[in-house]
Formats: sequence, C-alpha cells, structure tokens
Amino acid sequence: MKRSKRFEKLEKMPINQDGFSYEWEEVGLITMESPNDPKPSIRIENGRIMEMDGKERKDFDSLDRFIADYGINVQDADMSMAIDSLEIARMLVDIHVSRQEIVKICGGCTPAKLVEVINHLNVVEMMMAQMKMRARKNPANQAHATNLDDNPVLIAADAAEEALRGFAEVETTCALARYAPFNAIALMLGAQTGRAGVLNQCSMEEATELELGMRGFTSYAETLSVYGTETVLIDGGDTAYSKAFLASAYASRGIKIRFTSGTGSEVLMGNAEQKSMLYLEVRCLYLTKACGVQGIQNGSINAIPLVAALPNGFRAIAAENLIASMLNIEVAAGNDTAFTHSDFRRGVKLAMQFMPGTDYITSGYGGIPNLDNVFAGSNEDCDDYDDWYVLQRDMKVDGGIKPIKEEEAIAVRNKAARVCQTVFQCLGLPEITDEEVEAATYAYCYQDMPPRNKAEDMKAATDMMERGITGFDIVKGLYENGFEDIAERVMKMLKQRVIGDYLHTSSVLDDQFRVMSAINNQNDYMGPGTGYRVSDERWAELKEKFNALKPQDV
Repeated sequence: MKRSKRFEKLEKMPINQDGFSYEWEEVGLITMESPNDPKPSIRIENGRIMEMDGKERKDFDSLDRFIADYGINVQDADMSMAIDSLEIARMLVDIHVSRQEIVKICGGCTPAKLVEVINHLNVVEMMMAQMKMRARKNPANQAHATNLDDNPVLIAADAAEEALRGFAEVETTCALARYAPFNAIALMLGAQTGRAGVLNQCSMEEATELELGMRGFTSYAETLSVYGTETVLIDGGDTAYSKAFLASAYASRGIKIRFTSGTGSEVLMGNAEQKSMLYLEVRCLYLTKACGVQGIQNGSINAIPLVAALPNGFRAIAAENLIASMLNIEVAAGNDTAFTHSDFRRGVKLAMQFMPGTDYITSGYGGIPNLDNVFAGSNEDCDDYDDWYVLQRDMKVDGGIKPIKEEEAIAVRNKAARVCQTVFQCLGLPEITDEEVEAATYAYCYQDMPPRNKAEDMKAATDMMERGITGFDIVKGLYENGFEDIAERVMKMLKQRVIGDYLHTSSVLDDQFRVMSAINNQNDYMGPGTGYRVSDERWAELKEKFNALKPQDV
C-alpha cells in the first residue's frame, strides 16, 4: 500500500511513542464512570451508618467500616445525600456559593455520591472549582533534590537553589537506603541556606522516615501510602488502623504529614474489584480524612503512565485533586512523574493544576535533571525553569516559584556546600573536600562531582545514627563554626515541633517562620476580585525576565 507522507511523519512524532489502551471494565482498567461503580445511598440508625452505597453494614469490608465510622459526618449525611448531585456540581462552579458551604455538604456525602457529583463536570469546570476549593488561599510548590550517587554535597547545593527559587517544600530520597541520614541532613541544611522556613523530607520506608523526623533531620513526610481496596491495603502491610496509628506517631512528635494515593494504583497491584480508578481513589481520600490526616499527595503519582493511556485520564486526575479539596484536606497535586514523550501533552497535563492553583502545584518539581531524579523522573525538571517562569509571566499566574539570577544561584549553592562541609566535620563524618564544594557550586548533575567513598559514607551514616546524633548537634556545630545564621534557622525549625502550628491543614512557613495555613490563610474565592490575587510585589517577581528588552536598550 502506498503511504501518505503526512501519516508517515505523524507516526514518528513523540506523541506516538506513548502507550495507549482501550478500557477494560472487568479488571478496573477504566478511569471514571464505570458501570460497576456503586450508586450513592445511606441509611443511618441511632447515629450509626448501617448501609452505605448499596452495601449493608454486615457486608462492609474494613475500609467501608472505617470510612463509615470516622470519615462521614452523620449529622449532615441525610441533608447532604438528599441534594441532587447535579446541583452540588453546579454549586462547585457557582461564585455565589462559598467554599465553606460546599465543604459542609461534602462532609456528609458518601464516596459514591462525590464520584457522581464530579462526573457531571468537564475539565474546565473542575479547574474553576479547584480555584475555589483548595484549602489555602496562596498556592505553593514542592521540589525534588536527589542524585544517582546520593552525593550529599550536591543535594545541599540543589536544595539551596530550589529554596531560593521559592519552593515551600523540598524532598529527597536515596538510591541506596543507608545514605538516608546523610541525604536528609544535606537537604535540611541546603534548604535553610536557600531560604528560612522551607520544609523538608526524606522519602524512605516508614520506620526510617519516622526516625529521621524524630531526630530533627526532616520536618514533614508524605509517602505514607493508602489504597482503595482492602486486599491491596493489606498487601501493602497495612490496615486503616495501622495507618491512623502511624499518622498519630508523626503528629505527636510535631512532624507534618500527608498520605499518598492516586488513581490507578489498585489496578496496577491487581485487585481493583472491577471499580473505576476514580471511585477507588475517593475511598483513599475518605480514608485519609478518617485517619485525621491533614493532607494528601495525589494526582495519580507513579500510576500516571497507565492512567494517561486511557480515555479520561487527565480528567480523572483533575477530579481526584478536586475531590480532596472538597473534603477539606491539603492537596499536593502530583505532576511529579514523567509519563509522556510529548512536551505538548505534559504541558497540558500540568495546566489543570498550574492555572487554578493547588496547595502544592507539584509534588514535586524536579529541581535537578531527570537523569538524577531517583523518584524516576518528574513531569518537569531544572531544564524547564524558564518555561515555567514565562508561563507565569504570560498569564499572570502564580506557579509558586520565581526567577533568580545566575550569580545568586552560584553564591547560595557555594554557601550550602560549605555549610554541609562544616557539619560533616563537626559530626566526625567523612571529609567533604574543597574540590567537592567547588564542583557542587557549578554542577549540572552527579557526573560533575568527584566520586566519594560510598562504603565509608554508609558506614559513617550508620555509626552516626548509633551515636544518637540529632538536630541539636547540628545547630551546635554550625553555631561554633561561623554559620550562626543557618544555626538559628535550623533551631527555629526544631522549635516548630513544639509549637505545632504547622501541623494545621495546608501549612507552609514564610522566611520569618510565620505559618500560613487553611486556618489563617483560608481560600475565600467567590468570583472576580476575591480569593488569591497576584500582588504588585509578587507580580514584579513573576514578570522578571533577565534577557527581556528594556526600553533603554532600544
């Protein structure tokens, strides 16, 4: 057959390197609107839910029971369930209906009810609703700082640059688990060098992650995964009660947490119970709320290549972010996993969170090259900074970060590397050489760094933990060696554990360590002229383009 040259050209375009699939309802390979999803219903007797979404209490699994007992406001349930789902959907985009009214209604709804509500919305309506429903008025952003060699000097320098660019949170993980203490400390030091008040975490298995937080090396955690079917949750080694207990262990020690979920995880793990991905994700959101957890990282996360292969994939992701906001919990909205060969497609995916704003537009942005991203690569990385800045400038949208000058980046990276060098010396850890400091100051990726003795590093990290080193030892070492400013910042971060204000829903800290959360910075959007508006001061930062022509240049 003679081929059309245009079709031959199209076949070679990046979009056609992506994988795509038709729906397969019987195994849960469907994003939304599955015919197997339950219909909304509720029956309450003596203040107790005895029937929910077509299932009698005697037939509840452990997730149903936990959600029914702790996740739904039974005082409002009859009222909420009696409102037509289309009417609630219209309330979401009605500027005359406040966020507080909708949150109250949604608090009395069952999972199937909220799925039915959201199925009435297209993606533009979801974006309109998200602008009103996110918990915190001011949007923010989160970044990744990792590298393939687990080089702590490079992590410190990268975290400092990310903090200077305006990220409210920074996150790391490890290629080798035994590096976790070094990576966590380096991230904390770099973040506080870049900007006071930046929250940091080291994503590891839960026992290690909790210990790092208790030592004062991290200030939040988010990789506490929950799943929407009982079998998959148990396969993950958990029950609803064990997750609630773990959440309380973090919170009681002053460590901010959010759970992680996302459409597609249950079908990937082989037990979706023939339900749609969105319905199962809504069960995860109810489980999060029922555990008393203030927030969620969702947006399909690692399952996005599968979800994006199906019809309605992007719409389902926008829907899960929105439903989390409707349940009055913080949303860290994903955009953190590379899933497509098409720049056009990844930009459109981002737009649904970037334009309306979420509590954290990414969770997180790859502040390093994707080849260094141990989280498997992000939807956007350090090569995309200028694109992000121009989009903010094009639309007068606050995407949570700001441009910086090259000399500013060089200076803060150098200082962070020297801070890390000093702390390693004070704690009796393997030497960080001046050569490493210089390399980290100007590095693009791990390949630009001198190699470290990994066996020596891992042995020293284990020994450091056995010696009982904590954040206070780091403060002492910094203060005694000429970095009083960073010592003070780290100490103030440790004090936040006692104060506890940053455990409120959707909390971030400014550079004066003032907490901004859904309590004192509640989203009050109700149409034009309300809600978050880019201030003149912020607009001056966002529209900066250092290679733009100035009138005096012409």
